[in-house]
Amino acid sequence: MGLLALFRRTPSSASVAKERLRIIVAQERSARGGGPDYLPLLRRELLEVIRKYVNVDPEAIQVSLEREDGHEVLELSVALPERKTG
Repeated sequence: MGLLALFRRTPSSASVAKERLRIIVAQERSARGGGPDYLPLLRRELLEVIRKYVNVDPEAIQVSLEREDGHEVLELSVALPERKTG
């Protein structure tokens, strides 16, 4: 064993486990489409608020999260029903 081997630091098992967990979580997210976990809840809550004012179909709300130029962009699209004239 050389003198330099005494001063070489090996990563702790906790830091190795933490890095492995981060890799697993990133892989799971990418397998599910890469979106954050809160998007379904956000969509549901937005639908509840919009329904207080307008009767919309639950499928009328689309929420997506995209990356553009290093920023995350939350896009919300709501298809409102046509007004009845008469």
